Amino acid sequence: MAIGKKVWIIPDCELPYEGEGVMKGHESVIIVNDSDVDAEINVKIYFTDKESYKDIKWHVGADRVRCFRMNNPEDMSGFHVPYETQYAMKVESNVPVVLQYGRLDNRQVNLAYYTTLGYGE
Repeated sequence: MAIGKKVWIIPDCELPYEGEGVMKGHESVIIVNDSDVDAEINVKIYFTDKESYKDIKWHVGADRVRCFRMNNPEDMSGFHVPYETQYAMKVESNVPVVLQYGRLDNRQVNLAYYTTLGYGE
């Protein structure tokens, strides 16, 4: 039996600019598919002051892991996530998956990294 959940909400998203230094600022969602079935995932983006966007599709093969970068339009089905704008994300999968969200924000000299813990049983 695969572990994880089919629906995830990430309430605190905000894509930073690349910033200073060698490591570039970004946001990412890492998904582990512990199932023996490919995960077909729909992503919806919620904004404070405009309509949500829901045409983002992700695919994670069975028994695989994949990282999706919010600053990479190819990972976001062509959608350009706006920089420095508060938003939230809903991730819905056809099979249970484990999700981890991370943000590397180095818009200043002091590096800051923010991540949420993955789900486990």
